[in-house]
Amino acid sequence: MTAPYWEAVIGIECHVELKTVSKMFCGCPNEFGGEPNTKVCPVCLALPGALPVPNAMAIEYMLRAGLAFGATIPPHSKFDRKNYFYPDMPKNYQISQFDMPLTQGGVVRYWLEDGTRGECRLTRIHLEEDTGKSTHASADGRLAGATSSLIDFNRAGVPLMECVGEPDIRSADEAVAFLETLARTFRELGVSDVKMEEGSLRCDANVSIRKRGATELGTKAEIKNMNSFRSVRRAIASEIARQIEVVEGGGRVIQETRGWDEAAGVTHSQRSKEEAHDYRYFPDPDLVPIDVTADVVERVRATLTETPYERYARYVDTLGVDSKRATQLVDDAALAAWFDRAVAASDGKAQAVVAFVLGDLARLANESGTPLAAGKVTPEALAELVALTSSSAINSKAAKQIVETLWSEGGSAKAIVEREGLAQVSDRGAVEAIVDEVLAANPKVVADYKAGKTNVMGFLTGAVMKASRGKANPSLAQELLKEKLAAR
Repeated sequence: MTAPYWEAVIGIECHVELKTVSKMFCGCPNEFGGEPNTKVCPVCLALPGALPVPNAMAIEYMLRAGLAFGATIPPHSKFDRKNYFYPDMPKNYQISQFDMPLTQGGVVRYWLEDGTRGECRLTRIHLEEDTGKSTHASADGRLAGATSSLIDFNRAGVPLMECVGEPDIRSADEAVAFLETLARTFRELGVSDVKMEEGSLRCDANVSIRKRGATELGTKAEIKNMNSFRSVRRAIASEIARQIEVVEGGGRVIQETRGWDEAAGVTHSQRSKEEAHDYRYFPDPDLVPIDVTADVVERVRATLTETPYERYARYVDTLGVDSKRATQLVDDAALAAWFDRAVAASDGKAQAVVAFVLGDLARLANESGTPLAAGKVTPEALAELVALTSSSAINSKAAKQIVETLWSEGGSAKAIVEREGLAQVSDRGAVEAIVDEVLAANPKVVADYKAGKTNVMGFLTGAVMKASRGKANPSLAQELLKEKLAAR
């Protein structure tokens, strides 16, 4: 048996910190970093007598996120206490949601680097609070051989979405594409900055294998400690290979939690999970149930715009942009909006617009450190340039010159053409006269061409362009050169 004999079954659970001003149940600032234990209060430290108050903006962000993926918003929801005992959790329980989450269902549609598309169902997205952060260190401050633990409660109480996906994913690449779509969408919605390096996006992967074509799920292992999309891809691929090797070697996959070792490139066992943990959920007595009316749902729905996946599909399916370029546009919301304005102004000439946007204009933006959308070139000016090139009013060399001028000065493409005298000469008689002069001045090159050295055509075309100061229509110049050379 080989790897193609097996099929991976992957479910992703990710935690996303919401970008609210304050924490979930108190007024402490929701900010990354800072001196440890300085952004805390009696509520997030769970001191006796302190009572939580829900963050209304966090709830609205949750609704916005759920609706973006087509989730159902139940009219009634509540908060529950999830009981477990970690040193970085001040209450010894976590305020979360159990059987009545704010959103249910939904679908995440995604695309891979090669343009292949897929989708993964969401079980739910629910709202909870984050825990503090533990740092384990030895006496000399090193992490290896830790003898003490330090706890920072600044993160405790930060509003947290938990997105639970169904086991619909079949490869490491699909898992990354799923997470990238979540991140793109949450970032564009403005609900999170989804920075994995700062912990505002954290994910676990449940991985199992089964015989291809089987319907019964295999024994899963949960992978943790993945802090980048690259780590997610490598960790899942490594775990799939490990499980195949175990089963084909006559062994049995154990249900357990496994950590990811980035340096070694392998997962390693952390603890057994043969039985589900009993969190002893019960409704939080300090928090009243949440009623979400239809009016509230529709008000939030009205704030939604085109999602990154919808934009990608429109660029590829409607405008004919290739997958790689479409992804470049989608990954920069400001650039995508600028591109859309330019396409509209150019009467839908998307292919020509994207060639300029991700070609010369992207180069100039990178060289100057100024985003295109913040530069001097307007979408309308680019639309003028596209019209000039598509009508053969200017040639490609002139177009590059105009782009440079627009970038440095702004203004109108038409005005630059008129001011600089860049209009392309497409009059047959005028170009023919220049062609005759070039042929008369280069008898040896003409003889070489007649002797079969057709590669000299490039030299002759260049000579015509030079003689016309770059204004001759290159296509017409080549056509006339071939006609006259054939007639000699």
